[in-house]
Amino acid sequence: MLKSFKRLLLVTSLLLITLGLSGCGVRYVSRQGSQENPDTWSTVSKQKKIVVGLDDSFVPMGFQTKSGKIVGYDVDVAKAVFKQYGIKVDFQPIDWSMNVTELRNGTIDLIWNGFSINPQRAKKITFSEPYLINDQVLVSKKNQHIKSFADMKGKVAGVQSGSAGAMDIDNQPKLLKDKIKGHQPILYDTFTDAFIDLNANRIQGLLIDSIYAGYYLKHQPNESSFTSTPSEFPKEEYAVGMRKGDTVLKKKIDQGLNRLAKNGELHKINMKWFGTDRGSPLMKNAK
Repeated sequence: MLKSFKRLLLVTSLLLITLGLSGCGVRYVSRQGSQENPDTWSTVSKQKKIVVGLDDSFVPMGFQTKSGKIVGYDVDVAKAVFKQYGIKVDFQPIDWSMNVTELRNGTIDLIWNGFSINPQRAKKITFSEPYLINDQVLVSKKNQHIKSFADMKGKVAGVQSGSAGAMDIDNQPKLLKDKIKGHQPILYDTFTDAFIDLNANRIQGLLIDSIYAGYYLKHQPNESSFTSTPSEFPKEEYAVGMRKGDTVLKKKIDQGLNRLAKNGELHKINMKWFGTDRGSPLMKNAK
């Protein structure tokens, strides 16, 4: 009786281990193939679904309404691109500082949320064609009298963790980092949290995407109490991030974006959210 029980226990254990390993293998291959040779397009075209990772507080690119619905510029563009292929887009809120990790782990298929092209990211992921121009601005309260980076000397600066602005601060320390108090900015998970501290005077300057700053301040009752100072950092281009080697998916996204530019749909989305084409590289190429 004891031997039979031990034999049954051993078989059950081996079965559970086998199922666990095969389950992990299937999930990994079905979502992304491998890091070196992903086949995301093959998977999403069969499943008719793709998962986009985003910071759901990044207005107006992708954010949650009071009812919990995710809307925004990038949301509209992503839906319009994949509608051409009959593919549904699921939007997955993520910790923005972990965006590349989430992508490489297969939790999401794309990073599409005001995602700036830069050399650090390009080493780890593949980018689509750029579709929007952006730059960094320093937002402050007018009573701080900040008109340039030099005026931040000895003051506290804030920036979102994992953002292009955070990378700019580290990559070119002489422009801002060396001037601020402690020579380190306060890092925030979301810009919403950063604005709370800015309003409470816990920080005196916030380095932020001009697209976010313009939209956010425009919708504040005390808009006139803020000022945006042009950044000394270079302009940026927004693009879609995907896994290295995802060449088919990149081709499909690039083709979809260019079709939207040529048929006028991208112009409509730009006007809806910005009231202008904001110097979109795709719009220039479509003319």
